[in-house]
Amino acid sequence: MTMFQERETADEASPEPARGPVTESDPTSWVPGPVRTVLIPAGEMAALLGTVVWSAVRHPVGYWGQVRDQMFDVLKLCWFPMAVSTVAFGFGAPGLQGGNIYNLFGIPERLGSFFIMASVREFAPWINAMVVAGVVGAAMTADLGARKIREEIDALQVLGIDPIRDLVVPRVIAVTIMTGLLDLVALTFGIVGGYLAAVPILGASSGAFFSSFFANATVTDLWGSVLKTTIFGLIIGVVCCYKGLTVQGGPIGVGRAVNQAVVISFAAIFIVNSLFTSILLGLNPAMQVYK
Repeated sequence: MTMFQERETADEASPEPARGPVTESDPTSWVPGPVRTVLIPAGEMAALLGTVVWSAVRHPVGYWGQVRDQMFDVLKLCWFPMAVSTVAFGFGAPGLQGGNIYNLFGIPERLGSFFIMASVREFAPWINAMVVAGVVGAAMTADLGARKIREEIDALQVLGIDPIRDLVVPRVIAVTIMTGLLDLVALTFGIVGGYLAAVPILGASSGAFFSSFFANATVTDLWGSVLKTTIFGLIIGVVCCYKGLTVQGGPIGVGRAVNQAVVISFAAIFIVNSLFTSILLGLNPAMQVYK
């Protein structure tokens, strides 16, 4: 019996205990209910992450064919909406709005330097993660949730097949790798959106736009952006697989789990993005100086 099955059995067998002294049967009985509803799933997600990493590292063969197939599915489903979203956002928000401010000072060609902060560090990785979570993450949760309510996961365990290794490990690895790689696609199309706003619309020089961009671009910006989105992919994979494995309540529960998985992923990505960017800029203060 897995950790998640034990939790479901315990939840069904006994009501939530009242707050009081710590007991051996429930050492978290003193924790307020709303806090427990956050901490317990967070701890189980961390446990699932540890199980996935241990399974993948302990015996790193046998699942790479599924990883390849899952990576292709992620690419097929995400590249086009991501390209459209990053071009549109790069053209509208930092492109036209930021470009109008630069245009007031007569330097629209300097918009390229602005896209280091706007696109490379912020909106391209963020849109990348939003698209992957909304498209692939939702599909993973729905697939695992449907298997759960049809008792296919229990059948795999009866047959001696580890559902974590067979169903979760390939998905988490594929989403983690592809989210990082798709960041390069998001960066490229985000800059294209800024170029369309700066050169044809605001009349900036094409050469000056790219000169300003590459004068301020650093290797740290690039690897930081890719590493950050790779972490986003790991979060999406673990959260969505966890919600799929712990579905309760039939088809309605699957729909509820999909919604919860996407919302939790968005919230976790927002928090990690703020922390990662703050730490990266704090360790590399020269990145905040525009040339």
